[in-house]
Amino acid sequence: MVNRVLVDNGSSANVCSLSTLNKLKVDDERIHKNSICVRGFDGGGKDSVGDIVLKLTIGPVEFTMEFQVLDVAVSYNLLLDRPWIHVAKAVSSTLHQMVKFEWDRQENVVHGEDNLCVPGDVIVPFIEFEDDKGP
Repeated sequence: MVNRVLVDNGSSANVCSLSTLNKLKVDDERIHKNSICVRGFDGGGKDSVGDIVLKLTIGPVEFTMEFQVLDVAVSYNLLLDRPWIHVAKAVSSTLHQMVKFEWDRQENVVHGEDNLCVPGDVIVPFIEFEDDKGP
């Protein structure tokens, strides 16, 4: 389970901290070295340790995403970017601390206090399904 996930519609890169991968016991050999500099909103840059492909289960949907791995202290464990929002056709609300997206004709709502599942972990349901169609 991963908590403290930031959905940032201004970011163009998924970011995962090296400490998060270590806590998840992900083998460092899965990180592909690269020479990418990730720039923050303040214009400062940080060289990426590399990139890694992770499978995340968000609600009932499994997403395969590439993350830039940074060796930095951050207040979140994962940062999901604008391309993920577009793939999921998600609507995020910072006011309500939630993300909504439709998948398989079902509305999925993920609240800010919920966790994302990494395959191999026990999956705990955290999705609300609302059916407006009635009986």
